[in-house]
Amino acid sequence: MKDLAGKHIVLGLSGGIACYKSAELCRLLIKAGASVQVVMTAAAEQFMTPVTMQALSQHTVYSSQWDARESNNMAHINLTRQADLCLMAPASADFIAKLAHGQADDLASLMCLARPIDTVPLLIAPAMNLEMWRHPATQRNVVQVTRDGAHVLGVGSGEQACGETGDGRMLEPVEILDEVISFFQPKALRGQHVLVTAGPTFEAIDPVRGITNLSSGKMGFAIARAAREAGAEVTLVAGPVSLPTPRGVTRVDVKSALNMFEAVNTKAQNATIFIATSAVADWRPESTTDRKIKKDGTGQCPVLHFVENPDILASLAHSERGQSRALYCVGFAAESHDLLTNAQAKRLRKGVPLLVGNIGPETFGRDDNALLLVDESGTRELSRDSKLSLARKLIADIAIRIGDRTEN
Repeated sequence: MKDLAGKHIVLGLSGGIACYKSAELCRLLIKAGASVQVVMTAAAEQFMTPVTMQALSQHTVYSSQWDARESNNMAHINLTRQADLCLMAPASADFIAKLAHGQADDLASLMCLARPIDTVPLLIAPAMNLEMWRHPATQRNVVQVTRDGAHVLGVGSGEQACGETGDGRMLEPVEILDEVISFFQPKALRGQHVLVTAGPTFEAIDPVRGITNLSSGKMGFAIARAAREAGAEVTLVAGPVSLPTPRGVTRVDVKSALNMFEAVNTKAQNATIFIATSAVADWRPESTTDRKIKKDGTGQCPVLHFVENPDILASLAHSERGQSRALYCVGFAAESHDLLTNAQAKRLRKGVPLLVGNIGPETFGRDDNALLLVDESGTRELSRDSKLSLARKLIADIAIRIGDRTEN
């Protein structure tokens, strides 16, 4: 199932060099299942041709409020009546100022003003020079359009077409796509603060060697994204992986189990839900060297002594906040065999209300997974699916459990 299947989006382009990104954004929206109707201002046509946007959207592009193709000559009314969302990307400083003051002198601004405000939300992706972005007038206008019900996305930072560097760039198309998809997800965890751990840990032997595992972190990153989509504030404590941070998620990078233990205990003070997805090393070398261990020609291997790492999940589950369930703890078990038996035993040993099991060798590094949910009343299987789809299902399940706990 595509994330935007069945959604009809009106994509508006106002003037600015960032219009070149809107072509890719249009393509991504359609690839995600949406139908896209493009509306352009006269200024936008100086940067991107309507022919390009028509070819990508497969719909005639509108740019004039006097378009004679509309039988009632009311394109500003007709275009939004079947829309699920209006998305202005890019939205220039001038266009945002128009919206803030209710001015409507072209089709795009008329359309935004005339849309059914209760049923057709407006998302705005600003794009402008850094001085224009931070000017008090622009910031006042952003506040005003937000008060009027629009959802203003953030801006990117970096090199700008003018040669300056700073805030004001339009977000990248894939970032805007993520925001649009997130917008349509149910906000079942609004008001919650979710803490997620993801990926492996690395326990150093010497400066170039260490002990780790095959966890890719993909499941934990998907859960962090799904929790953020559900409206939660999300902190992700990640082991050594190279995955991009889900948009809107606060990320803390760690390396070893001790690093993760410290970071989690710090961040857990403000969390209401803890989801321990990471594959934390059970043991670490008792000591490490500051130089690479070299072969000595005897054929004898060095002897390593190990000590047990702290149990992050059990520590939080058995803490005062965990026991009072002010912090709802969810564990993960990556097993190689006997999943049900091992997962049930681990849930009891860790003292958590919900334990999520999977077969590690069948999921490490992959984009799909299958999960087994284990609680005190039994088990429930989530059949193999993409990790993001499973993450959304898991987050929805946790939201129900949180709701039931609050009611009881």
